[in-house]
Amino acid sequence: MKRAARLSIACGARTKAESLVGGALVGSLAVAMAAGSATAQQVGATDFEPSVSEPAFPGGDGPRVLVDEGHHNFHTISAAEIPDENHEGVVTIPGRFVPFAELLRADGYVVQPHEGMFTRESLAAADILVISNAVHESNVESWALPNPSAFTETEIDVLAEWIQSGGALLLIADHQPMPAAASALAERLGILMNNGYALGPDRGWIAFRRTDGSLLDHPIVQGRTASEAIDSVQTFTGQAFRPQPGAEAAPLFVLPERSMIVFEPDPFDPLEEKAPWIRADGLLGGAVFRFGEGRVAVFGEAAMFTAQVAGPNQAQFGMNHPAAAQNAQFVLNVMHWLSGLLPDDQP
Repeated sequence: MKRAARLSIACGARTKAESLVGGALVGSLAVAMAAGSATAQQVGATDFEPSVSEPAFPGGDGPRVLVDEGHHNFHTISAAEIPDENHEGVVTIPGRFVPFAELLRADGYVVQPHEGMFTRESLAAADILVISNAVHESNVESWALPNPSAFTETEIDVLAEWIQSGGALLLIADHQPMPAAASALAERLGILMNNGYALGPDRGWIAFRRTDGSLLDHPIVQGRTASEAIDSVQTFTGQAFRPQPGAEAAPLFVLPERSMIVFEPDPFDPLEEKAPWIRADGLLGGAVFRFGEGRVAVFGEAAMFTAQVAGPNQAQFGMNHPAAAQNAQFVLNVMHWLSGLLPDDQP
């Protein structure tokens, strides 16, 4: 198996892996987790125990949330398979979105996997659909270009029709190759994604804060009560996007000055030390909007929605990271907006 194939299911892209051990681009994958055993891989944090003091819905009676697992998704709520220590077989790990599901269940939601392609029948009983980091089959073992769409045109038609009729979609597309895999769907909804890696002014993770204007005011940020208000959301590498000309979207995350997007033909090629990049100031990391009768939330980073560990020292990143104290409440606020518990606009 070639190098890219051996690494693709590990920590992810070079920038995210290196953020765990230093937060900077250093030109090669000098991270032990990429070739180690399951304990060194990027996995869901099994010790994460979400607590919701006042659940939005009685247990088991809330909206039905389906989490996509039919498009080679990097983040699932079902168990996932990754290469073993010698890359001669596979080992099974808990799904990387299990903490996300457990948080929602603690808030009263019913959370189940969605397997297979999207059809009118498969979505008929869903209130909210979550698509996190889908990829095309050709990119399962290599994230190098090209990065085709993860969804067929028929599926995109079905999804657009379902949302327009009142469905709610949480679409998460992290760094390359996920933005390209989701771009056809995103464009149908009015969003243009960048198939690269969004980095902050220090070439590391980005914290979106009210104090610097990168976290914008919105009912999702305000919450239903003062105790649910959000001041800061920590993200862990990802991508950035913008609405199509003429499309309307309420921005939640705006990338700060001196942010950048790095584009790499092959994220796992250690010789790519001078990958092209663009300034990303003002691009979006999160936004919400109405689409017909339905609601859509789009985010360019997935780890913020779950809790994970990676590397030989089991470094935390996601809702379990010390800097992400308000991430779990933000996730609930997003779901409350998708559920209709929060209004579209500021009161």
